[in-house]
Amino acid sequence: MRFAAPQKTQSVRAEQIILFRASSQIFAISSASVQEVRSVDSLAGAASEINEASLPKVRHALHRGDRHLYAVNAPLHFGLRPSPAALIFLLRKSRVALLVDGIEKMTTMTRLQALPGAFCHEERMWYRGVTVLEQNVIPVVAPDGFLTPDELAHLDMITSQPPSVVEIEQPGANA
Repeated sequence: MRFAAPQKTQSVRAEQIILFRASSQIFAISSASVQEVRSVDSLAGAASEINEASLPKVRHALHRGDRHLYAVNAPLHFGLRPSPAALIFLLRKSRVALLVDGIEKMTTMTRLQALPGAFCHEERMWYRGVTVLEQNVIPVVAPDGFLTPDELAHLDMITSQPPSVVEIEQPGANA
């Protein structure tokens, strides 16, 4: 007589996440991918302005070490109504800093589901998947989905150029 082998229970892999607000929407990001959370006020004077019409979601660059981090406005990235950012997430192993409205809470995610087929364009790069928390479906962002390698190269080219200097002739200077 043979007995059935005991079924192995699949261990639940929990992941700490940060629920954050961008405009009026809630998103999740792995807390392991966020190196630092700061107030946008603490960065005043440390950021240089970028005016690039082809990338309206990026308006500031932060100089950290020997490279630039680019501040991506989360509502603009996701195509939402613009809103004032209160916090900035400096992402780990990334050249992106994410401007968000605020943090809702930190919690644990035990299940990440694949994106539905309705996500069929560039948003497939933006998200790792979705999770369900308290009967709400929450998109889980991919930290490397905010700027493409081409966008980073373009921003690097813009920030490496010295600012243009316009000389204004003083009246009577050539006398």
